[in-house]
Amino acid sequence: MSHPPMSHPLAEDREKLVAIRHALHAHPEVAREEAWTAAYVADRLREAGIPFEANIGGHGIVATIEGQGEGQAVSLRADMDALEITELSQLPYASQQAGKMHACGHDGHMTILLAAGMHLARSRAFAGKVHLVFQPAEERYGGAREMVAAGMLDRFPVQRIFGLHNWPGLTAGEVVVHDGPVMAGTSEFTVTFRGEGAHGAMPHMAGDPLLAGGHFMTGIQQAVARAVDPHESAVATVGSFQGGHAQNIIPQEARLTGTLRAYRTETLKLLRSRVESVAAAAAAIAGCRSAVEFDEFLCPPVVNTAAERDIMRQAASAAGLTLAPGDTRPSMAGDDFGDFLVHLPGAYAWIGNGPLRQDAGLHQPLYDFNDDIILPAAMLLARSAELALAQAR
Repeated sequence: MSHPPMSHPLAEDREKLVAIRHALHAHPEVAREEAWTAAYVADRLREAGIPFEANIGGHGIVATIEGQGEGQAVSLRADMDALEITELSQLPYASQQAGKMHACGHDGHMTILLAAGMHLARSRAFAGKVHLVFQPAEERYGGAREMVAAGMLDRFPVQRIFGLHNWPGLTAGEVVVHDGPVMAGTSEFTVTFRGEGAHGAMPHMAGDPLLAGGHFMTGIQQAVARAVDPHESAVATVGSFQGGHAQNIIPQEARLTGTLRAYRTETLKLLRSRVESVAAAAAAIAGCRSAVEFDEFLCPPVVNTAAERDIMRQAASAAGLTLAPGDTRPSMAGDDFGDFLVHLPGAYAWIGNGPLRQDAGLHQPLYDFNDDIILPAAMLLARSAELALAQAR
């Protein structure tokens, strides 16, 4: 994807915006630790003359741009946090924080939202308000829910919300706005099996937590196959299985952690109940005890509403972008943008980040955000806000 023509509304800002993105990339902060990131974003908003309020639901920021005249309000959202991944890119602006990396492109998303705000603040070609939502703690820790709990929707009432995510493997600058589900709801779990422990030569003297874990591994997959409507999509993955220390000892404990994924919250809740029943059955088979814990935050699925989907598709055309051809399926990855959609209609787009390279996908150590999509993505968000407010008149 080549650089935009000088007639592009943000063309003269490209170099500055790329520098902003690189600075954010070099200083990654993980969920609930985004103090430097929030301060940096706040400084850039001050430079652009955009008023804001900080420390909303943690390190969250909401900036407000007033249009010309009275009207409704819409929000545009970007996530802020990085991941606990060691960057291997060796780029000049690579992470300066050991073991932390912007491996999901949130550095790019923040820059895109800043750019959209710069354009909207200059043009003000709309009636109403646009709120720029810089959300912390997207990666597993429920930052969207924490912002809502802190009163964000009461303090900054809106009728619609829009967001986006870069997507490696999709042609740079192409846009996907799905019908309905975009990304799955998620729920993480921990299952612990406990028994008395015994020598491996005397299995009759103890329950076997490892055996229980093995039964759970297969049983939870059978639960997905038999409890979930075959017309729905659902995934149960066990990502870790820890227990034991010697080849001839039955340990006293085994611990498994995993994730549940589905496009409906009701299906997630069904799977959570099956985790508990499968764990109890596995423990009974192996003669031990089970305990199940779920993460505090059940992350709802991201599901586009029809009117907002159409607005975002129109915005893509208005911004000179191409809607990706063919049927692009939703992803089983999660995003807590769904916590906003519990309260508001909205839409969430994917914008292509370019070819998918080995070890350079999302959450991978060689990943890097494509700077060439900053400007087109910014205009996608800006046009979405403008069209939404124009249709609300």
